[in-house]
Amino acid sequence: MAASKVKLKLLIDTNSNKVLFAEAGKDFVDFLFYLLSLPISTVVRLLKKKGEVGCLSDLYDSLENLNDTYIQPTQNKTNLLYHKSSLCDSEYPLLHSGTADHQHSTTTKTTTTTTRKVYMCPTSYSSSYTRHVSDVPNHIRPHCRVAMSYGIPLVNSSSSSSAAANNTSTSSGNGSTGEGGFVKGVVTYMVMDNLEVKPMSTISSITLLNEFDVQNVRALKEKVVVLNVDEGLKLLKASLECKNVLTSVFLSNPGKNYKTRSRS
Repeated sequence: MAASKVKLKLLIDTNSNKVLFAEAGKDFVDFLFYLLSLPISTVVRLLKKKGEVGCLSDLYDSLENLNDTYIQPTQNKTNLLYHKSSLCDSEYPLLHSGTADHQHSTTTKTTTTTTRKVYMCPTSYSSSYTRHVSDVPNHIRPHCRVAMSYGIPLVNSSSSSSAAANNTSTSSGNGSTGEGGFVKGVVTYMVMDNLEVKPMSTISSITLLNEFDVQNVRALKEKVVVLNVDEGLKLLKASLECKNVLTSVFLSNPGKNYKTRSRS
C-alpha cells in the first residue's frame, strides 16, 4: 500500500444500520492481510496507548522496564519489544503515524538488515572443539572460554528469498506486474463485515443481497470512506473484538470523510 490514503466503498442497509459489504481495491486488501503478519508485541505497542489490550500492555511495560541485568546475555529484549513483521512495514503505512515507536522500528530494521553479524571464537578454525557462533559479540565460548569476537556478516535470508522470488516471477513470464503486496490489482474485491475477502462480481453481489434478505433496495446506501492511521488502528482493534468490524468502525462515529448517496 504505497499511498497512505485508502478509499473504501461501503454498502449499508439503513434499516438495520449495518454494513453488508465493502468494495475495496488492492491497497485495502493488502492492508488486511498485512495484519495477519503482525507479531503480538507490535499489536500491543500499537494499541496500548488507547488502553485496549488488557493486561498485555502491563506485560509489555514490565519487559520494557526490566533491567538488562536480568536478561540472558544471549538475548536482546529490544528484539522482542520491537519484533518486526515478516513484511516491509513501509508498504503498509495505515498503522504508522511517524511516532517514535515506528521510527525506532524502522531504524532497527535498517540497521539489522545492513550490519547484522554473528560472532565466533578467533581460534575456531584451528580448534578441535565443536564450532559455535553467537549473535552477541564477545560472548564466552563454552569449551575454551574465549570471547567470541570474530564477526561474520549475516546474510538476510528474507531479503534473499524476496529477491529470488522477484527474479523467478519476472523470468517466468506469468504477467506479473511487480506491484508488490499480496493480491493483484486488476480486480475489485468484496470485503464482508467480518473482513472475509473475495473477488467482486455482479452475481456475488446479488447472491449476498438475497442472503441478507434485503427486501427494499431503496434502503441501501453507499458511503465512500477515506481511511487514515486512526481508522487503521480502529480496524485492528475491532478485528480482535467482534465479527462486525466494518459496521463497528465506520457506522458508530461517522465523520466528515464520508460521502453518502443512494444505491438505485
